[in-house]
Amino acid sequence: MFKNLLALIGLVAIIAAGGVYVKSKSIISEFDPGAVATYTDLFTNILKHKDAATATVWRFKVEEGLTAEDVEETMKFVANEHNIAKVGELPLSQDISAKQGKEYRFVKIFLFCNSLTAAKMLDYNDAFSAYLPCRVTLVEDTTGQLWVYSLNMDLMIHGGKPLPSELKEEAEKVKRIILDIMKRGAEGDF
Repeated sequence: MFKNLLALIGLVAIIAAGGVYVKSKSIISEFDPGAVATYTDLFTNILKHKDAATATVWRFKVEEGLTAEDVEETMKFVANEHNIAKVGELPLSQDISAKQGKEYRFVKIFLFCNSLTAAKMLDYNDAFSAYLPCRVTLVEDTTGQLWVYSLNMDLMIHGGKPLPSELKEEAEKVKRIILDIMKRGAEGDF
């Protein structure tokens, strides 16, 4: 009788697992085709870095010999080349230095935006406003090394139900532009 009970428990567990599998496949099929890879990368990065902030950004190390001014000038040039507006900047380190009364390492946040793409994203979902405008930060780390950071847009693009195709194309284009601004800025590549 004990053997039959264990067999019955095993059968119920297999049926339940099969039900969960079928249900999860059904739910996943409603997501963007890139969702599984995007979430896999996210969780892999969280496990690797033990830090959600690090796991959700792109970063590029600035080449040796380039100054913050070199990187800034290059990023502005590349943005202009792609017809994406620099709509603002925040010289955060200057504000910190003024408030602390002593010099702080270099940190400057640049805001880039294609307002027509932003309008399409907002028309689709007001929550996308939290991603707007695209922020690119130039940071001097505690060792003096410059880095360029931005929010990884893949969760916005692939993390839920598929975006309408025109909007997805626009979002992918903005992603390519931001990555180009970051990469070329970090390389000093006009």
